[in-house]
Amino acid sequence: MKKVAVIAIGGNAIIQADEKGTLEEQFNNILGACDPIIDLIEEGYTVVLAHGNGPHVGNALLKVEAASKKIPPITLDICGAETQGSIGYMIQQCVYNRMRKRNISKNIATIVTQVVVDKNDSAFQNPTKPIGPFYTKERAEEILKEKDIDIIEDSGRGYRQVVASPEPLEIIEKDAIKTLVEQDFVVITIGGGGIPVIRENGNLKGIEAVIDKDRASALLAEEIDADYLILLTAVEQVAINYNTDNQRSLDRLSVSEAEEYLKAGQFPPGNMGPKIQSAIKFVKNSEGEAIITSIDKLQEAIKGKTGTRIIK
Repeated sequence: MKKVAVIAIGGNAIIQADEKGTLEEQFNNILGACDPIIDLIEEGYTVVLAHGNGPHVGNALLKVEAASKKIPPITLDICGAETQGSIGYMIQQCVYNRMRKRNISKNIATIVTQVVVDKNDSAFQNPTKPIGPFYTKERAEEILKEKDIDIIEDSGRGYRQVVASPEPLEIIEKDAIKTLVEQDFVVITIGGGGIPVIRENGNLKGIEAVIDKDRASALLAEEIDADYLILLTAVEQVAINYNTDNQRSLDRLSVSEAEEYLKAGQFPPGNMGPKIQSAIKFVKNSEGEAIITSIDKLQEAIKGKTGTRIIK
């Protein structure tokens, strides 16, 4: 049986902090991420790709605001759906072109994915999910005077808008995804953590939120019985005492060790925290393993040569 790997790519890897976010930049960034993923495909892994959309959703809201006198506003769930389609298209095309160049023939499909959340989730009273561009402190203060939104300082990188990030509970399209995985498709799904929906009298209804893509990826990996959940980030390995003289990189973490470090505050909520929490949840609820690493170390990490592996 082929090994199944769910790989989560951050939205900030597609639009990087020092870029304008042009289509040319985004295609180049995605192309740069393709080869390590295709290396795994070539080695026989079935790959499911998830991706973030934080910068894209923020930009979509800015466009809506700029055109507010000409077109009606749209909600966050619709922004999520639009960015799933646009980012999925770019990833799908880039992966296809790179595989073609390497003489690999494989079907690819992007699934627009709805994810059920609880409308009473406490996250709606405590927005924490950063979206959109980074602002200086001065610009953030100006925006707060103009708009009724929440803004926080984001990990020393600047100030960003934050929105509700409820816990993902159920992936509506999981059976379709699982069928494609069984047929050895490359599947692109859970874009931006999925489109947030609630159930009302059995019907689905969109709600204003952005789901954390790592948490949604962990749920997906669990539901399709994946062997690996791979959470890509800017660093090769997770570290404790980060950015201090006592910083120490971690090769391997048991679930209990990871939980202890979380309680001790080693993994901040706005940075490594959601990745560690997602890895713990997947490992606890499955027979698989979770790996946190950078895209350029993907192949080495899955072979156990680097990265941080979370195990039972």
